[in-house]
Amino acid sequence: MIVIRHSHFRKNYQKRILPHPIIDRKFEEKLRLFIQNPKNPELKNHKLLGPLKGFRVFSVTGDIRVIYRIIGDIIELYDIGSHNQVY
Repeated sequence: MIVIRHSHFRKNYQKRILPHPIIDRKFEEKLRLFIQNPKNPELKNHKLLGPLKGFRVFSVTGDIRVIYRIIGDIIELYDIGSHNQVY
C-alpha cells in the first residue's frame, strides 16, 4: 500500500496540525494503525456521501478527521482538520 499526500492535505496539515505537537503525534500513530489495518474499529473509518462521495474518512482524535480516497493500490490523503473544517 502506497500512501501519498495531496497538496490540499499538505497545506492544511501544516496550518492545522503542525502547530499542535500532541495532535501531530496522534496523527502519526493513527496513520500507522491505518496502514496496518484500515478496518480497525478505533479509526471509525467510513464512506462519505454527498459532495464528498467517493472519499472515506478516519478519526485521529474525537474531532480531527482525515479524508482520503483509494486509487488502485494508492491511498491519497486529501484533507485533515476538525469535523467543521473538513466537511
